[in-house]
Order: sequence, then C-alpha cells, then structure tokens
Amino acid sequence: MSFGPASGMGAGQGSGGLGQIDIGGMPNGTLEKLTILAHSQPDYSDQAIARFAAYVNPAEITQSYEIEYDAAQGSGTTSSRMEFKKVKPGDLTLTFFIDGTGANGVKAEVQAEVEQFQKVTGYNGDIHRPNYLKVVWGTLQVKRCVLKSASIAYKLFRADGVPLRAVITAVFTDNSDDQTRVATAQDQSPDLTHRRIFKAGDRLPALCNAIYGDPRLYLRVAEANGLDDFRHIEPGTELFFPPLEK
Repeated sequence: MSFGPASGMGAGQGSGGLGQIDIGGMPNGTLEKLTILAHSQPDYSDQAIARFAAYVNPAEITQSYEIEYDAAQGSGTTSSRMEFKKVKPGDLTLTFFIDGTGANGVKAEVQAEVEQFQKVTGYNGDIHRPNYLKVVWGTLQVKRCVLKSASIAYKLFRADGVPLRAVITAVFTDNSDDQTRVATAQDQSPDLTHRRIFKAGDRLPALCNAIYGDPRLYLRVAEANGLDDFRHIEPGTELFFPPLEK
C-alpha cells in the first residue's frame, strides 16, 4: 500500500487544522475527537505533518501487552523461576465507524475519510517508511505508535457504487523506547526515564518529589525540558524526567 507523503489534509472530519487539536485532552466546550497525528521523525521532535480525526469516537478500545521472561531452571528440578527480561511493545486496537448516510445529522465523505486515514497512517515517500504516529484522546493522552495492520469493511453503497458506510479496524504497535514503556507502567525508580503529561493543578516540584523523592530537582527537570518558567506550564505538555546520575 503506497499513498505518498502524508503532507496534506483530506476532506471531511479528518481535514481540520492542526491548531484545533486538544493535545492535553482538556475540556474546551466541544466534543473531543480521537485524533491520530503523523510525524516524520522517530523521536517525534517535529510538528505533526497530518492528522486523522475519528468521525465517531470508538465505543471500545483494546490494549494488549506481553511481558517476556527467561525460565531459569535449576539442575535436577522440574520447576523454573521466571526471570523478568523486558516489557515488549503492546498493541492498541481501535475501530472507526464512518457514516455517509446522514443518519446522525452529519454526512461524511466515506471514501475521503478512508483515504485520509490511509495517508496519515500509511507509507510516507519522504521518509521511505510509514509515518510515526500519536493517538490522542482522553486518558490515552499521547500514545506513540505505528500502524501494524488495518482492515476496511464497506457496509453500504449507493446505486452507483459509492460507499456510504465503512468500518476501519486498526491495530497500532507501541513505538515508545523500552525505558518509556517501563515508566508508563508506573515504575517509580528514579534511575529510569519518566514521561508525564502535565495536568491542570500539577506542580513541577510535586512531580519531582513523586518521581525522584526530592522536590528540589525541579530546576534540573525544567532545564531538561527547555522551560523558561516552571510555574506556568501549559496543561497537556509532555514532560521528560531524566534518570538520576549515580
């Protein structure tokens, strides 16, 4: 599947401007759409180059993960001790429903929505690989991932063959580094890298105390994140907490 560089925006719900995205999941008086952001840089340091917003938010989200162990079996024994090895990248399964009949009051351009999804999640000719993705919605906040697989089922057609309904089932694989995955699993060791989404009411010294056990490290964290004013951090900002040096 090749759709070229994901540098443009498609029609319909998936075509809104990037400035409308509520990264932090904060209430803004309107319905928040699950959004997929496309990036070209593996560290997500660039601005999002394209987006897809769900026509209807999914009713169900499935997350699966796997923990890998080594079986350490002693000589002459039948049982083995499971030694932790690593947390493997998990999968996120989402189902998107697109309706062009106007049954809910808004007609979607079904084929345009499907093509926008393919453009955002598929192959990018500029980087010679599929885009790096973020899934943003509610408590998912910023889920770094790549598309693993997708299936599109067209359910209803006009007399001329134009699709009126489609269901996209997509599986995304975690694209976080190993340390970030462990931190996301709520490992509180100060020797690991941690990432947190700053929420309204949070205070940087309090976050440092929770992670490092020392609120005085807030200046170091502010410097690591390039913050000019640690007292005025925008809710929804992703903060990086570097590991303590031994």
